[in-house]
Amino acid sequence: MEHEELKRFVKHQIEDVKGRDIIDIDVTGKSSVTDTMLICSGNSKRHVVSIAQNLVQQSKQLGEKPLNVQGQDTGEWVLIDYGDVVVHVMQDETRDFYQLEKIWN
Repeated sequence: MEHEELKRFVKHQIEDVKGRDIIDIDVTGKSSVTDTMLICSGNSKRHVVSIAQNLVQQSKQLGEKPLNVQGQDTGEWVLIDYGDVVVHVMQDETRDFYQLEKIWN
């Protein structure tokens, strides 16, 4: 999947399970790990895990398996790494504490 297509797919999957406050941050030249960070919020631990599981499941069906998934055990912050696109699914409190938007913008 092309970069922009992957971003649109991820955003659609997040919105499909009621993920909120999706932020798209271009970190090209700022990070050697990825080009894009997508950050969104879930309402609870269960919701955060559900958003992440749906995204992983749907992407695998399209042959776009993530390189790594971390944080599903706690549900406070799940990171899904697709290489060029890294997705952060966070609870509001965790998102407010780490403020990734401010760090990378």
